[in-house]
Amino acid sequence: MKQILKITLLLLVPALVQAQAQQATLLGRWDDPAIIGSAAYNNRYNEVWSVAVNGHEYAVLGSTMGTHFIDVTDPENPFQADFVPGKAQGAGIIHRDYKTYKNYIYGVCDEGASSLQVMDVSTLPDSVRLVYNSNQIIVTTHNIFVDTARARLYAFVFGGGQAYGYGGMAVLSLANPEEPTYIRKFNNIQGFSFGHIHDGYVNRDTAFLDAGDAGMCVADFSIPSQPKLLGTLTGYPGQGYNHSGWRSEDGKYYFMADENHGSPVKTVDVQDFEDMQVVDSYNAASTPTQIPHNPLVACNYLYVSYYYDGLQVYDISDPLNVERVLYYDTSTEPDGPSYKGAWGVNPFLPSGNILIADMQNGLFVFKGVGDNCVAGASSSTKEQEYAPSRLAVSPAPSGGYLRVSIGSGEAQQGVMTISDLKGSILYTQTFENSEFDVQVPGNIPPGCYILRTNTAAGTMVRKVVFSR
Repeated sequence: MKQILKITLLLLVPALVQAQAQQATLLGRWDDPAIIGSAAYNNRYNEVWSVAVNGHEYAVLGSTMGTHFIDVTDPENPFQADFVPGKAQGAGIIHRDYKTYKNYIYGVCDEGASSLQVMDVSTLPDSVRLVYNSNQIIVTTHNIFVDTARARLYAFVFGGGQAYGYGGMAVLSLANPEEPTYIRKFNNIQGFSFGHIHDGYVNRDTAFLDAGDAGMCVADFSIPSQPKLLGTLTGYPGQGYNHSGWRSEDGKYYFMADENHGSPVKTVDVQDFEDMQVVDSYNAASTPTQIPHNPLVACNYLYVSYYYDGLQVYDISDPLNVERVLYYDTSTEPDGPSYKGAWGVNPFLPSGNILIADMQNGLFVFKGVGDNCVAGASSSTKEQEYAPSRLAVSPAPSGGYLRVSIGSGEAQQGVMTISDLKGSILYTQTFENSEFDVQVPGNIPPGCYILRTNTAAGTMVRKVVFSR
């Protein structure tokens, strides 16, 4: 399918990106048919996030009943390690969303008498501790994002109930991760008015805000109670309901999706916030009912969960020449004008495996692309990447704080380095014990890196992902 998009004197045609795509390798699945589906879309499941802790990898999967922690360390045999009931449950629940800060998962719901939940995962694989479950600040919220570098949570389509009322978005402080505090809500940023912000991406105070029918804007939240408007994108080719997006790791591009049937994904040049432009658009499938949903970026790949068309992965190493490289249709639903199939995707596990949450069919685990972007680095150094039981690094992804644990039998003194994928060492730290903390310098940008521990026993290697 090709849809002609007009931009001033330039015609952009969204390419049907299929040239070198291969079907992804399915490693495992998890589903609980006993979970009730929503009355609106019969979706038992919604968002998926991930966390790696204490040598295990987990999918954080939302459902109409609450939050499921699925152990996917052995991806061929996933199992539920723990479950945190939602404050609101049942057929009236459609949306949940999750993000990570330090060793905590933050969870919200957009229906019913719900709450903000804070879940401590540091005690896994034994259990998850629910340390906060309150509707004092948030009753309902559609999506959230955590600026880990600034310890702030952004709530989109903010429903503060009686305590703070409703707003387009709100900002909370995570200075005490177990006791979030309210800063302010917004429906207007220096003249840019919005009924709501549907979703957003925030890094070091710079917020890319997806404002539905109002378009998209970028704002500076250095002073979170008084944000400054940096730029807007209120008209662009193929514009629809501006749903969500994710910035490239070099900060030059923003990949965004409009939640409309047949709508293409857009690449936006954001190097000049006062003159942001859609420079490319592309569709993954030919079905007129497909909708790109919740795109995000890891290394040089764009991961998108598509209603009706499942997992789609694009190589964005050349942002002006995007190529689709992986796909897998998770949905068994017939194509239609509704919203069914893949809801969320997450590629941030240290193993590189990709998680997909399908609204009707549950969790899918796929083999990743190029070993999560670091296959070249591993082969070029000819170093073995050790199993998490011997060298564990958490959380994953990380906002800049890491806990490193060297398994029993290994030397306890040595040097740790963090290198980029080209082998350049960016940070060095000595250690005296088998467990130690790392506070990564702020000048290391988001992306994939190689962590090495060098001891008398030898060198061990793991990949790490910084999302700040």
